[in-house]
Amino acid sequence: MDPEPGVNRRDALKAIAALGTGAALAGCATPAPSRSHARRDPDLIRRENARPGTRDWMLVNTRVDPATKWRCPWIEGYCSHTSIRAGERLRVHASTNPASAFRLEVYRMGWYGGMGGRKVAEFGPLAGRPQPDPAVGPKRRRDCAWEPSVEFTIPHDWVSGVYLGKMTAEREGLQSYVVFIVRDDRPADFLFQCSDTTWQAYNRWPDHYALYDNQGQEWWWGGDVQVSFNRPYGRYCQIFDQPLSQGSGEFLLWEFPAAFWLEQHGYDVTYVSNLDTHGDPAGLRRARGLLSVGHDEYWSIEMYRHVESAVKSGLNVAFLSGNAVCGKILFSADDRGVKERVFERVGVYGPPGGTREFVAMNSLPHERPYANELEGAHSTGPVTGGADWTCAAPDHWLFAGTGMKRGDSVPGLVGWEWHGDPAPIPGLEIVAEGPTFGAPGKPNDGHFTATIYPGPRGNVVFNAATIWWAEGLSAPPGYMRPSVYTSPQGPDARVQRITANLLERMRRSGA
Repeated sequence: MDPEPGVNRRDALKAIAALGTGAALAGCATPAPSRSHARRDPDLIRRENARPGTRDWMLVNTRVDPATKWRCPWIEGYCSHTSIRAGERLRVHASTNPASAFRLEVYRMGWYGGMGGRKVAEFGPLAGRPQPDPAVGPKRRRDCAWEPSVEFTIPHDWVSGVYLGKMTAEREGLQSYVVFIVRDDRPADFLFQCSDTTWQAYNRWPDHYALYDNQGQEWWWGGDVQVSFNRPYGRYCQIFDQPLSQGSGEFLLWEFPAAFWLEQHGYDVTYVSNLDTHGDPAGLRRARGLLSVGHDEYWSIEMYRHVESAVKSGLNVAFLSGNAVCGKILFSADDRGVKERVFERVGVYGPPGGTREFVAMNSLPHERPYANELEGAHSTGPVTGGADWTCAAPDHWLFAGTGMKRGDSVPGLVGWEWHGDPAPIPGLEIVAEGPTFGAPGKPNDGHFTATIYPGPRGNVVFNAATIWWAEGLSAPPGYMRPSVYTSPQGPDARVQRITANLLERMRRSGA
């Protein structure tokens, strides 16, 4: 099958035998080009989602090596970029063990009539062979230097979004993903920030080499451990066993239900990586609102300061997330000198003793700025747990049209990590709150608080206080409902209406 118009097939199918260390490898966050040509196109997402969709993006035959618990060595890979613009070149580095030809199908993820994805290109058959596992480097870093299997230029007609590359090995038909974000520079109502630093922090590939794996500790929360984007994503290692997480990070777990719903309703949304927020502060100013979605735990101090400055300039922010802005990270170059392909944990965005002290957490600086000074509330107390999301301010405009009264709840929506400890910000309101539980009927001495506060230019900052907010918005193809501590109950009309009220207010307010 030929790629769609805009893809040079001969160029796209070019198998790269080797790239020397002097080759120009693009980093995660490339300098932003001039935006003078970027134009607003509020119907772009609506038009994109009117195109034919398919459910063929889903993996139907994937497997985990039981000796490692997380990886799929039969077919696995990673991309040269986390976030890439049209006109830039993407390399897909794949390994097949045993050697096997394979095909790569690329899908943009969205609504597409409920199908969830649209096929934009197909490459192959491509030559596949085993590529070497990297040695354990400084600070337990596993930094692959695999030869590229295919290289192509991102076409200018590829709409910003999250793209999955489904790889299928011809030898046994086994499959896994690679994932990347196509970003643009156009003005839009909303920036959807993917939580890809957190995806990588929990990535245990090839076996126990997440940010949490210090030799001898499985859930280490100290320093001196680095992770690299130059490696495949193993299957996700928490909460439940989701086969579709093989190679896709956490996107399909906690973020896709929000993207699916936003695109279903035609919101003017464009997508960025955590690394774009880190490296492109001016890019935040092209939107009315920034959306932090799902499990957005790891931020650099540059990310914090860039968002803080943008809020002061009138940006609206919705933290549709939990455990967000908790771990402070520091980026560095990979073994080939490519910037921002490696990071490590260097601090905590919260006060000493403000949270349960995970293993070695007290060895890191707990210092300002605190997360609640930006978000309104932050990780606190036992950190983990669950609760019903219980209305505390029924007369607030957020609840218009929901019919909710004080004490009414959305069952199980809070979890598995949440926010509390609201900051003394002028005008801050607690819109939902309640005790958290370690299991149904078993309080764990936590208390969540969802908040909203006014910015200086008519803008707002909302904090949903739960990783699972998107669970109340939609249930896309392949969706698996989590269940730990408590269980969300899936799409809820009240959560959808609250979110719509919030987005409309954001779209009409701020600078």
